[in-house]
Amino acid sequence: MTGTLETIIRGLGNGSVYALLALGFVIIYKATRVISFAQPALMLAGAVAVSYLAPVTGFYLGALLGALLIAAVALGIERAAIRPMVGRPVFVVAIITLGVDVVVRVVVNGLIGRDVRQVGDPWGFDLVSLGPLVVQQRWLAMMAAAAVLVTLLFAFFRYSRYGLAMRAAAYDQETALAQGVSVGAVFALSWALAGFLAAVAGMFVGTGQGIEQTTWIVALKALPAIIVGGLDSLGGAVAGGLVIGVVESLFQSYQGAYLPWLGQNFAVVSPYVVMLVVLLVRPYGLFGTREVERV
Repeated sequence: MTGTLETIIRGLGNGSVYALLALGFVIIYKATRVISFAQPALMLAGAVAVSYLAPVTGFYLGALLGALLIAAVALGIERAAIRPMVGRPVFVVAIITLGVDVVVRVVVNGLIGRDVRQVGDPWGFDLVSLGPLVVQQRWLAMMAAAAVLVTLLFAFFRYSRYGLAMRAAAYDQETALAQGVSVGAVFALSWALAGFLAAVAGMFVGTGQGIEQTTWIVALKALPAIIVGGLDSLGGAVAGGLVIGVVESLFQSYQGAYLPWLGQNFAVVSPYVVMLVVLLVRPYGLFGTREVERV
């Protein structure tokens, strides 16, 4: 029983990172109706920024400055590459974000180099005892950071003026424009928020094992998370990320003993299996808006 709880805590820790990435995807999608494929590159860029800043400023200040820096980079990307594409087909804009992802990763890979680059976090693989449980400190840090950021984000959308403007634009852009909401500002803010969340997630991805040029692949696990939770649901993004993290962790720990016929490393594909199952049962996700079309 203790081992299972430790496995679940590990899954919740990793799932918290997936949830932060998924929130970035959903925020941009709700604002622009486009899935941004630039999130993996922004995640990697955030980890690299922290790795350079932390030795100079200290880890915690470096993490904050790195996240703000990537938020500014994401804002610049929106203004330079995405804003001119307003009015173009969604597919075209999605391809533009894919190109942005490639360009950013090429630049970031040059900063990483061929070796593994350490983020400089204070946790590493250090363990902490919670009664009978022994878990890594970084898993607890992941869950705590995600809880704080998600709470602040939901409060921002619910109570702040800009948050309400983003909700209005996500619901109906034309009506929001008629009420004086700057949809362009909403687009820019959505990219900045997504960049900030991706950078924080990237920093946590690099904890312990460091980052290398292929680390961006981790961000792809946020795609099953948003499909499971619902592409237009912020709460669903959080729930989907946690579900994917726990499922992946359970397969890592128990698949070899109970389902050996699935082969080695099935945990790597388990998030996508969960995604396919959910798509078969609820194509709009667990918490997504069900679209009804009348013919």
